[in-house]
Amino acid sequence: MRETLVALVGSPNSGKTTLYNWLTGSRFKTVNYPGATVDYSIGRTHERYGESIQIMDTPGTYSLDPKSPDERVTNEAIFNHRLHGASSVVVAVADATHLARQLLVTRQLIEAGFPVVLAVTMSDLLTERHETLDVDALSNELGIPVVLINGRLGGGVDKLVEAIRTQIASSASRPRAAKIEAWTDDKVEATLAVNSAIVARALLPILHQKPRKLSTARERTRRIDRVLLHPAWGLLIFIALMTLLFSSIFWAAAPAMDAVDKGFSWFADYVRNLNPDNLFIEFLSNGVIASMGAVLVFVPQIFILFLGIILLEDSGYLARSATLIDKPLSKLGMGGRSFVPILSGYACAVPAMMAARTINSKRERWLTLFILPLMSCSARLPVYALLLAFLFHGKPAWYAGLALAGIYLLSLVSGGIAALIAGRFLKIEDRSFFMMELPVYRRPKGSLVLRQALTRTSAYLKRAGLPIFTFALIVWVATTFPNAHEKDDTVRLSSSYAAQAGHVIQPVFEPMGGDWRTGVGLMSAFAARETFVSSLAVVFQVATDNEATLKETLMQKMQSAKAPNGYPLFTLSSVIGLIVFFMIALQCLSTVSIAAREGGGWKFALMQLAVFNVVAYALSVGLVQGLRAMGIA
Repeated sequence: MRETLVALVGSPNSGKTTLYNWLTGSRFKTVNYPGATVDYSIGRTHERYGESIQIMDTPGTYSLDPKSPDERVTNEAIFNHRLHGASSVVVAVADATHLARQLLVTRQLIEAGFPVVLAVTMSDLLTERHETLDVDALSNELGIPVVLINGRLGGGVDKLVEAIRTQIASSASRPRAAKIEAWTDDKVEATLAVNSAIVARALLPILHQKPRKLSTARERTRRIDRVLLHPAWGLLIFIALMTLLFSSIFWAAAPAMDAVDKGFSWFADYVRNLNPDNLFIEFLSNGVIASMGAVLVFVPQIFILFLGIILLEDSGYLARSATLIDKPLSKLGMGGRSFVPILSGYACAVPAMMAARTINSKRERWLTLFILPLMSCSARLPVYALLLAFLFHGKPAWYAGLALAGIYLLSLVSGGIAALIAGRFLKIEDRSFFMMELPVYRRPKGSLVLRQALTRTSAYLKRAGLPIFTFALIVWVATTFPNAHEKDDTVRLSSSYAAQAGHVIQPVFEPMGGDWRTGVGLMSAFAARETFVSSLAVVFQVATDNEATLKETLMQKMQSAKAPNGYPLFTLSSVIGLIVFFMIALQCLSTVSIAAREGGGWKFALMQLAVFNVVAYALSVGLVQGLRAMGIA
């Protein structure tokens, strides 16, 4: 016998995932724009509510007539779940401040034959407007139980669980729910009119309440939006906020980075001094600890990146950003819905590609998926941080911060150029319209923001840890053997397996201003971009200096490294060439895999892989050779 399954169904921004968190005690992220939940989640009600009930959180949907991959996921999950069949009970979630429009999905669920409970969220906003909802009247009008929910405090959740149990008990005698015919435009308009009349009767003013000195959240939001959504000022503020976010990654993270660097440097010295002549000890210090430290020193910057994005999400600003750049994106063949995946791409391309499921236009979705690898993800941050630190060594941190902001801006520009070029060859002509319900501005909860930033950073570390360790082992073995007992590090390195193999591939990387050492780093970066930094740390044996920190030692090694022709290996031109290569090249196997799944097959993924890597190599070589021809080393 299949277990009872209760599905939460509602529009994006309706408070559905927040309600799911209250019901299950989960710590899932709630964001205020469509596209955050691309797959359904299943959990159990918290023990405080008694005997557990299985709850499913579905992607946001505006209708049971699916128009996007996200809505199709919801449709299939509630009507024909692969393990549970049709949902036993559906909790329709609707925002009290957008009730008439969001009741459309509720009406369709009732017509389909589901046992439905309506959970009306955002009740605290009604109170701010000096209004209350006549729950009994609305329940009588719709013929289903209605529960008022305060998502911020969890009020009403216990009553909702009781209503769910009552519907579960009565669901056994009901026929199985069935998919309905798509509603016509006339039926939608007529239903909206009926819903508006019902809501007008059910919303009542709170009498004898003293007027507040402060304006309501909606009034505050309208005032703020006059500035932030202004066609000119709004874009300027958006650009300023993004520049502040990306430039702060350098100066705000500096103290924590120094602490991490000193900690790993001390640990590497301590381990090496246990037995300097022992190969295993050398592997631990020069291989594992040095390579991990070379990457983890940049974790504070990654944390600040996530922290800034979450603050913008939770405040309600990111939804506005999507409306601001809808028009500019439309010039590139995309739209406002592409903004969420594009911004997500600055964290990681994998969830960004999954978030593109909310785009119902095939053309816009294809173009968005195509350009996402060009967004500078968090895995590139350690590489940029290292190369910019080399370029601006000894200069104020804001130099590198502005340069990093420029890199992120250039990645957006390159994505736009790629979309324009690809759009000329794309034969799909369908376009979508952009509609988004804007949430009110709210003050983000500090504890929740910190917890989510830590969770995302932890996920990054878990994902990056194994590739870093694996390639640290491979590169250490390759640079240590076959002459492992050679005392002269230079002789041992020059006669190593890595040097022998590197000289074979060196002609490919020489036009970029590199040699076999940078070649080894670039080859390893195709498994995970972060390993470029750890590979350099192993190749240059940064843990062999007892005086300086790992970062300082790596800087010194890079400054003194010589190319085969005797000239410095890392120069202005070669470092800029590396930055350009990392900006364009698709070096993440996980991204290639998810591109094959989301883009409709391996043909799309392999084409994307080939195009971006060939273009990255050509641009890097052209830039390096051009700068050298101009006399810029």
